[in-house]
Amino acid sequence: MKALRTLAAAVLLHPASLLMSAPIEVLIIDGQNNHKWEFTTPVLKHALEQSGAFVVKVSTTPPKGAPETDWQSWKPAFRDFAVVVSNYNGEPWPEAVRKDFEAYVQGGGGFVSVHAANNSFPEWKAYNEMIGVGGWGGRNEQSGPWLYVKDGKLFRDTRPGPGGAHGPQHEFVVEIQDSEHPITRGLPSRWLHCKDELYSRLRGPAENLQILATAKSDLTAEQEPNLMVIQHGQGRVMHTTLGHADYSMLDRGFYEILERGVEWAATGQVALTAALPADFPTEAKTSVVTLEGHPKQTPPPAK
Repeated sequence: MKALRTLAAAVLLHPASLLMSAPIEVLIIDGQNNHKWEFTTPVLKHALEQSGAFVVKVSTTPPKGAPETDWQSWKPAFRDFAVVVSNYNGEPWPEAVRKDFEAYVQGGGGFVSVHAANNSFPEWKAYNEMIGVGGWGGRNEQSGPWLYVKDGKLFRDTRPGPGGAHGPQHEFVVEIQDSEHPITRGLPSRWLHCKDELYSRLRGPAENLQILATAKSDLTAEQEPNLMVIQHGQGRVMHTTLGHADYSMLDRGFYEILERGVEWAATGQVALTAALPADFPTEAKTSVVTLEGHPKQTPPPAK
């Protein structure tokens, strides 16, 4: 159904160019994570492919502790793809891969950071500039300010403190802070997200960053960013903190922002994925996506 809505919207918006265009080529990177990437990567892949707008390939890194020879053979061809989606949080990539990725994004390649991907690489300066803010990995006030929104205004808190925190998993309301951006245009201003970790106290250089959506933290009582866009050189980055587990991703709201964010990172516009699904969640009710074999993870009980 989403593919049919997408096609109809595409015809109305750009009748000639979009019908002739090929699907957007996406590379998902996984292989290490303190989260169950084996369960969440298939959900990310499904979220994109069921829209009809993307062709997705997956590149899996060597496992933690693998010999250097295994890493030497891992050489993803970033330039073959319009956008890279990271579901990775683990050991540093080889220097040659890091340099290639920096050049890819700087030169105009799209990048999407999902949930714990913002925990990665605290020592990699360019990566932290790409994601804007991140958590854990020793991040603190030296990494940059803590960003949050209050009364519709962006605050950059430079007081000392660690970067990255969250309370128990729970459902929470996502609040749109910028309704004019292509990713969020036409979305409800408030919608209930499935059980997830609500990241808070994220820190980083936060340059060329725009916050699109937030949620009120159970820890800080502030509106913490969960959807951001960053301009990095010629490249566009979409960063979402949502998506702890497969049951967190199996949410129509998550599917929609992922599809829109990946398209925007790749092209600078949202046309193929702009149609709002009829089952988009409301402020009072979540909307669970059905995917055979999932969820493989069990949400923790309410506390």
